[in-house]
Amino acid sequence: MGNALIALMGMTLMGVAAAADREAPPAPDRCVVYKTVDGITLQLHVFEPSAAAANAPRPAIVFFFGGGWQNGSPKQFYPHCRHFAERGMVAMAAEYRIKNTHGTTPVECVKDGKSAVRWIRAHARELGVDPERIAAGGGSAGGHVAACTGIIAGFEEAGEDTAVSSVPDALVLFNPVYDTVNLERLAERFGAHVEALSPSHHVAPGAPPAIAFHGTGDATVPFAQAERFRDLMTGAGNTCKLIGFEGKPHGFFNYHKDPEACAETLRAADAFLVEQGFLGPREDAQ
Repeated sequence: MGNALIALMGMTLMGVAAAADREAPPAPDRCVVYKTVDGITLQLHVFEPSAAAANAPRPAIVFFFGGGWQNGSPKQFYPHCRHFAERGMVAMAAEYRIKNTHGTTPVECVKDGKSAVRWIRAHARELGVDPERIAAGGGSAGGHVAACTGIIAGFEEAGEDTAVSSVPDALVLFNPVYDTVNLERLAERFGAHVEALSPSHHVAPGAPPAIAFHGTGDATVPFAQAERFRDLMTGAGNTCKLIGFEGKPHGFFNYHKDPEACAETLRAADAFLVEQGFLGPREDAQ
């Protein structure tokens, strides 16, 4: 075999490897324990921004996965974390207790969500994070968890330092459950806490600014819930931007389901965080 052919084959294989790297799913830079409760260790899967953003306190965002408070994985939000890390944020995907793994209820999900926000704020210095620019986001049940951290009072984990706030400074919500009372199938899952953990029933002035993405064809959480939540938020003097996606079903925002819709939600979330002072304008912004 001639040297030229060998060289050509080597270049071809390098190109295939590079393409595979580009298509490989993103992976966190590290994982840190934010909570240990009842013998269960919970971690944040951390995506670090580039060294260029390391000198100043950086904004942070933590995502909570969906799965009906019963199952799911932090990997759902790895693409979102990578995007925001590349924009200069410390981006994290949180583990939290779920029914199928830990035998827990939505109460524990919300407690863990609050613990995660509190831990990030309490450890802001070592994370290189601005404690006043911490956003919480999530999808479906995870969006409900994120919304609860910003809107629902109480449900703090016993023994934590409540002098450190568990309330995020902004919310990025992907077809969350806004109203647990008016989804009858949730009555058994939430039990006595069905109204206490319903974000739409507890909207008040001073809630964090929010952006929500919702498909008009969502058969799991009706689009009308999203519209009502927006109206309640703005009626209380809060910032709440709702972006509807015509005909899209529940979970449309996931990269593996609809890469184009995922990219569109990320662009809009990015612009929202620019508006809120979390990020500088994108270089490629029109």
